[in-house]
Amino acid sequence: MKRTTRPSRRAMLAGLAAFACTGAEATPVKLPAPGPRDTCPVCGMFVAPYRYWIATVLFKDGQSVHFDGAKDLYKYLTDMARWAGGRKAPEIATIGVTSYYDTAMIDAANAVYVIGSDVLGPMGHELVPHETTEDAEEFLRDHKGKRMVKASDITATLLAALDDGRFE
Repeated sequence: MKRTTRPSRRAMLAGLAAFACTGAEATPVKLPAPGPRDTCPVCGMFVAPYRYWIATVLFKDGQSVHFDGAKDLYKYLTDMARWAGGRKAPEIATIGVTSYYDTAMIDAANAVYVIGSDVLGPMGHELVPHETTEDAEEFLRDHKGKRMVKASDITATLLAALDDGRFE
């Protein structure tokens, strides 16, 4: 029986780091919008109604996958063997999340995320994306956030804690 191995967390983060831009800000990215029938591969919800929370993975072959929030995006990215139907991280061209304040699609790797705030997304407690550290700090203060995290800080354990309402 052929045994498949899952990539290590280090290998997955190295793959995601390929999308990081230099600088302190998440840059705008142009990605296709979800259609009315597109569903999140993690939770199954229709994505288009949640335009302020949309996250998107664009593959090099032009196919895109949409999510109803950054939390489900990172669940997908941290366990592609489960959610991606055979796709692998090296096939990804661009990853974007919707920034909270200006609702623009920005690169996910350089976004600053706030967790534990009083703002809930479609799936409850969320990774709330921001284009700059300053925006994230303002949001953290205004919305009683617990802390800021970078893409490299996001683990399956952190995502499970968000689902459980814990914000260590």
